[in-house]
Amino acid sequence: MKLRKTMLSVSIVAALGFAGSAMAQQTTAPEAAQAPAASSQEATDLDAVIVTGIRASQEKSLDTKRNAATHIEAVTAEDVGKLPAHNVADTLQRLPGVSTSSSSANEGGFDENDRISLRGTSPSLTQTLVNGHTIASADWFILSQTETVGRSVSYSLLPSEIVSQAIVNKTSEARFIEGGSAGSVNVITRKPLEFANQISAEGTLGAVYSDLAGSTKPQVSGLFNYKNDANTFGFMAQMFYQERELRRDGQEIVGGFLTIAPTDPVAATNPDLVGVKYPSLPGSAYFSQTRERKGGLLEFQAKPSDDLTLGLSAFYSDMDAANYNRNYMLHTGNFVPRVAPLPGYVVQDGTLVKADYAGAVGADGNPIGNGIYDMISRPESAAKTGYVTFDADWDVNDSFSLKSQIGHTKGEGSTPTQNIAEVVTGTSGGGWQVRGTDSTVNWYLNNPSGPTTAGFGTWGIQYFDVIDKEDWLNLDATWYGNGGVLSSINFGARYSQHSREVNSPYGSDPGNIAGALAGAPVGNYPNDFGSALGGSFPTNIWYFTQDALEQAVKNNSTVRKDGARENYASEFNITEDNTAAYVQFNFEGDNWSGNAGLRYVDVSQDIRYFDSVAGSGQAPDVVSLFGGFIRVRDKNSHQKVLPSANFRYNFGDDLVMRLAASQTMTMPDYSALAGSVSLSNLTHTGSAGNPELDPIISTNFDASLEWYFVERGLLAASIFSMDLDNYVKYGTVVRPYVNDQTGMIENYEVTLPVNSDGKVKGVELTYEQPIGDYFGISANYTYADGEADGGDALVGTSKNTYNVSGWFENDRWNARIGYTFRSSFYHGMLRANQYFQDDFGTLSASVGFKATDWLSISLDALNLNDPELSYYVADGHPQAFYNNGRQYYLNFRFKY
Repeated sequence: MKLRKTMLSVSIVAALGFAGSAMAQQTTAPEAAQAPAASSQEATDLDAVIVTGIRASQEKSLDTKRNAATHIEAVTAEDVGKLPAHNVADTLQRLPGVSTSSSSANEGGFDENDRISLRGTSPSLTQTLVNGHTIASADWFILSQTETVGRSVSYSLLPSEIVSQAIVNKTSEARFIEGGSAGSVNVITRKPLEFANQISAEGTLGAVYSDLAGSTKPQVSGLFNYKNDANTFGFMAQMFYQERELRRDGQEIVGGFLTIAPTDPVAATNPDLVGVKYPSLPGSAYFSQTRERKGGLLEFQAKPSDDLTLGLSAFYSDMDAANYNRNYMLHTGNFVPRVAPLPGYVVQDGTLVKADYAGAVGADGNPIGNGIYDMISRPESAAKTGYVTFDADWDVNDSFSLKSQIGHTKGEGSTPTQNIAEVVTGTSGGGWQVRGTDSTVNWYLNNPSGPTTAGFGTWGIQYFDVIDKEDWLNLDATWYGNGGVLSSINFGARYSQHSREVNSPYGSDPGNIAGALAGAPVGNYPNDFGSALGGSFPTNIWYFTQDALEQAVKNNSTVRKDGARENYASEFNITEDNTAAYVQFNFEGDNWSGNAGLRYVDVSQDIRYFDSVAGSGQAPDVVSLFGGFIRVRDKNSHQKVLPSANFRYNFGDDLVMRLAASQTMTMPDYSALAGSVSLSNLTHTGSAGNPELDPIISTNFDASLEWYFVERGLLAASIFSMDLDNYVKYGTVVRPYVNDQTGMIENYEVTLPVNSDGKVKGVELTYEQPIGDYFGISANYTYADGEADGGDALVGTSKNTYNVSGWFENDRWNARIGYTFRSSFYHGMLRANQYFQDDFGTLSASVGFKATDWLSISLDALNLNDPELSYYVADGHPQAFYNNGRQYYLNFRFKY
């Protein structure tokens, strides 16, 4: 009974809300936390004070914010692997001004956050650093690899176990690496000489249960740290191995909404339908995946003398992401333009929102297929990233110090195989009813075929490999003043060479795959498929098993490495040489401080890609089954001086005002720059790049007021604005290309990026307060108003984002709960349409128990409200709906 009462008390306390920051036993110097451009992090003497727990971690996070020279937000891990969530992005979304998304292209949302946005902007305008240096990006999903190749970093490759502290910089300084127009996130790892004890060891054994998949998978991590008695040498090793199984139930209107043309046969019988739109390929999409993430972090530190510190760091993260997607669809484009609907159809606001069709026979005398079914297996999808850095910090004398760093980072995303089977199912008619943008489309298919290879079509292996890498050298110096207003001067230089390349060198010619699949093993959608999405659509659906499909393709296709299947239209290579130099003056008075500086940046770009010669009459340089292409090479050069200034005034011990102004620069996304083309034969649409794009220059202003009215308490407000010159938005043109299925030259509506201008302005409000000795609450709200020229939407702008949370902690128990909401935002272009994600909110909670000084137990729950992620296009039509279920993490943490 006593245990039952205790658990009830914890549950009641948890319901009060969740405090969004936690902190590590190891701490980081404020200067290092706020300076992503620094080549190393200053160690903090942890022998003096050791702090643990939610309350101490919240206090440290607020102290970091309060003492920073610029406007920042901070989150600190309570202990190894004990961020307030199991994903760094999930944690950061609870900070004011930060929003997240769970996808980077048009693959739809998943169950964990993957990208970070700051202050209503695109993730590509937010720079992610690790210990102040860049980290290469990599994605496992093919659309993120080939179509939307941005400059944002996937947080799915950054486990919480490596994080000591994460700093969000909302204003800029001259010493900060350029690249984040909206700001930057600096993920800080632990360092060997920061540990209090000579030997430290920590480990976690746990499991994650995904309720929709009905699967439990292991989660293992460990840390060992050694430093000598003299604190002159240290070594730290971390490892992690984590599996997770995903299931996503979805409805997708794959083809969007098409328009009935005057030349379509149905126009003769139903002229009232000319110009009317109808849903193309509404489908029941069942996605399953196993993610296996493994890797580690090695850190060495040595102090040959009191004035010199050397560091060597290496990190590696590798995620296998095998997946299988099935999409069972109503093939409306095959019959709506040709066949009259049954009486009783409804046209509303130019859309055929309700219609029923009987089976019909085509001009060839054969029944018209009313359903089409795609099964796509990608058994080897993977992403990996890593870095190696060597740095040296030398305090030359009391007035001068030098820091240097040399580093290399490389990321790779690959899809070696796509096993695809497409079959026709059902010839007896069907129908649908559109119910608005926030409800699934009701649809049905009469008498669907069972396991069949009728009308079979397939694409076998088409290899894609995307490599992102950078080499760099930093040289930073600081001169310290001897009193007076000028406290110090920072100056230095940086050189880097960054490259991004997409390769698709070979594919396969399919053979008798249909014959191999005849009678092959099949499975069925889960019994509860789509139950959380609402509406009425097919759910009791068969599919060829993933193994059967893979074996049929493998045994009945010929891999062509002779260039015949090279997908030149998807390939490009961009190399950027970046040279930068800066000077920054730091000032300090009795109640104020500030800095002002200039950063000079010189970027040279070498952009190589292939352009189709379809319809141009030009002789091709290379030819494959995808058509003829010429090699294209563009070179650009961009120079810019970026000013910045920050001012801080302390009205008292507890009241801080900050003012900031700066210019920042971000290069356009790689896929926006490259001329590579991606086409859809189904909708005759596509996307292409524009190598003539200029960098995005943002002029930023920020003002904030922070009142630390009690210990661990904060009341803050800030206003901000960003004028985005050369902001990249999209237009459309019609171009001829070879249809790789028909071999004919056909016109495609292609989306192109163009330079424009944009603006974002907004307000942030923050409230944090302890309640008594054991409770605390936190809340923040961000308003962002952004638009591009012409009133177009700005990618990533949610007008309203808020977090409400609370926590409880005593000597043994702790509990946290939090809710995060983000209003709808423009996600990007899809088939020449603006593509939006609708409002959504997520609820998470955790309960922890400290059993002994060396053992603690935690239960964390994510997506407790089982959110639905929905998407729509600008003309008011629904696009997709997804449900990913809930996730529960049980962990046993051991500490020595």
